[in-house]
Amino acid sequence: MRFQLFAIAVLLLLESPSISAILLPNISSIPPGFLPNVTAPAWDSFKKFLGCRPGEKFNGLAKIKQYFHYFGYIPNSPSNFTDDFDDVLESALRTYQQNFNLKVTGELDQQTLNKIVQPRCGNADIINGTTTMNSGKWTAFNTTSPFHTVGHYSFFPGNPPPRWPDSKRDLTYSFWPGNGLTDQDKSVFTRAFARWSTVIPMTFTETDSFNSDIRIGFFSGDHGDGEPFDGVLGTLAHAFSPPSGLLHLDSEEEWVVSGDVSTSSILSAVDLESVVVHEIGHLLGLGHSSIEEAIMYPSISSRTRKVELAQDDIEGIQKLYGKNPNYNGSSPLTPAIQERETNGGQYVHSLPSWLLISLLMPVGFFSLLF
Repeated sequence: MRFQLFAIAVLLLLESPSISAILLPNISSIPPGFLPNVTAPAWDSFKKFLGCRPGEKFNGLAKIKQYFHYFGYIPNSPSNFTDDFDDVLESALRTYQQNFNLKVTGELDQQTLNKIVQPRCGNADIINGTTTMNSGKWTAFNTTSPFHTVGHYSFFPGNPPPRWPDSKRDLTYSFWPGNGLTDQDKSVFTRAFARWSTVIPMTFTETDSFNSDIRIGFFSGDHGDGEPFDGVLGTLAHAFSPPSGLLHLDSEEEWVVSGDVSTSSILSAVDLESVVVHEIGHLLGLGHSSIEEAIMYPSISSRTRKVELAQDDIEGIQKLYGKNPNYNGSSPLTPAIQERETNGGQYVHSLPSWLLISLLMPVGFFSLLF
C-alpha cells in the first residue's frame, strides 16, 4: 500500500508545474533595470514598533504577536491577536531577548527589533513549550516535554532525543525534480554535507531517487507541510527532525550559489551554503543555539557567509553520533569543502512575479506522506 501511495505521489509531482531557479552571472555587472522588482523584506514593517512598551496599544502590533507565536514564544494562540502590548507579548519578548543574549527589557527596543527583522531559519526556537536556546539553559512552560540541552547546543524533544538510527550511517539525499538544479547548484549541498561528515562517522550520498533518506526542494508560499514561506528574507528555509528527512528552501530568495555574497549589489542576497549547513544540523537532530558564532544560531544577515562549524556545533553533533575517527579537532577541510567556484558569482535568483507558479496540493501530500 505504501509503495502504491508513493507511486501516485510521484506521478502527481511530475504532472505539477515546476518551480525552477534562474541562474545569473555575477549580479554586480547586471544593470539594475534588468533585475526583477524585489518587494520589501518580510518583517521590515516591524521597525515602526520601536519604543513600544507594556500597556500601550499600537496599530498592527498583532502581527508581531503572530511572529512570536510562529517561533514558539506564545504557545497558545487566540482566534485573533489584539494590538495591545499585554503581558503575553512582554513575556514572549523577555524570553526572546534572553535566548538571543540581548538586554532583557520586555520592550521593543532598537537592539531587539534589529534582531527580529533579520532573516532566519523557519524552525521554532521553542517547541512543545520548552525553549531550545537560552544560553545553555532550558525553561519549561510545561513539565511534560523536557528539552534536552547540554552546553549551548540543543536537541529536539524526546527521551532520548531523535536521531538517525545506528543502521543509518550512509544517508542518501535527492532533489525535487521540478526545481531542475544544475550540477553547480548541487555542489553547494555536497560541500555542506561534507562539513558535518568531517566531524561525525556519517556519510551522505546523492541519489536520483526521490525516495531517499533526505529530500530537498525549493518551494514558495504554502507548499503543503504546514510551514508556508513568506517571500524575500523573513524565513529562509526549514528542516524537520530525524528521521523525517525533509529540507525545504524558499524559492523566492535571492540565493547566492557561488562568489562573494558580501559584494552583491542586491541587499537581500542570501548565501545558499550558509543556510544549507544550518538546516542539515536540524536534519541530524540539532536544535538552535544561543551562540551567535555557531552554525545553529537561528538568524543570519543577508550578504553574509557563515559555513564553518563552531565548537558548539561539533560538540552537539558528536553527542548524538560520536566522533569521526579521522577527525582530530584540527583536521584540514575535506576536498569537497575546499572546492570553490571561481569563475564569477552565480545566483539562484527569484523568479519575476509573473513567472512564479504556486505548487499544487500533491506536493504537500507527498511531503506529509514521506
